[in-house]
Amino acid sequence: MEKQISLSDSEWKLMNRLWERSPMTIMELTAALRAETGWAKNTVITMLSRLEAKGAVRPEQGERAKQYHPALERKDAARTETENFLGKVYSGSLGLMMSALVESRGLTEADIAELSAILEKAGGGAG
Repeated sequence: MEKQISLSDSEWKLMNRLWERSPMTIMELTAALRAETGWAKNTVITMLSRLEAKGAVRPEQGERAKQYHPALERKDAARTETENFLGKVYSGSLGLMMSALVESRGLTEADIAELSAILEKAGGGAG
């Protein structure tokens, strides 16, 4: 069983950059995140230290500077986030939860097709 790593909103921002492109140095991450977050280099260093302690990133010494790689896959982080969310929100009524989701955001045809496929896979299909 893989270790579950929970990420803060800020950690998600940094991890999203690494999932998009890795490895990245501290300076590259700072530049990539500056417009979105306004973070200075020291903030990025602090975030990377936390993520490394959690086992979400791994540094490797590059030619000039450390390069950071994601050690956590996006799908695993998303699964943990979903389980945490459901643990907080889900109170036994799946219908109520789905109704709230649909009302708050609406579903596209693609969303409905994806949900149908998930239900089919889970054995909830009519076929």
